[in-house]
Amino acid sequence: MLEHEAYMREALAEASRAMAGGEVPVGAVVVARDTGRIIGRGCNHPIGASDPTAHAEVAALRDAARRTGNYRLTGATLYVTVEPCLMCAGALVHARIGTLVYGAPEPKAGAVRSVMRALEHPALNHRVEVVAGVLGEECRGRMRAFFGARRHAAGEPAG
Repeated sequence: MLEHEAYMREALAEASRAMAGGEVPVGAVVVARDTGRIIGRGCNHPIGASDPTAHAEVAALRDAARRTGNYRLTGATLYVTVEPCLMCAGALVHARIGTLVYGAPEPKAGAVRSVMRALEHPALNHRVEVVAGVLGEECRGRMRAFFGARRHAAGEPAG
């Protein structure tokens, strides 16, 4: 579990980059199966990129694919601070990610466990192992702080 926590801290650093840019603080890293090295990094940036697909997971997968010269990241592990949405779950399957490790659940759009279990669909030709809750409180706290600050800035009551 300590190894998972170290990589999740790297994903949290990416989430901080997103937050600094005014984006929802979600960060991700891709770790190579054979070397244990980070081969891809990404943070949420759909607002800045004017791109609805610019989620942290997709950005990290693109970075890893570019660095390795292969869109198949067979057996790699993706660490992300928040449970992936349906689009990102599909990207994990297409990239052949071996393991997904995420921090906080996403009760409105989480497609791994919270809202649906997309990675368990019987028609999929690839299975992704899932580890949930790594540094979950810290990841959840980052999201709460971000949205709390936005509500405060908009003059909405706390809560």
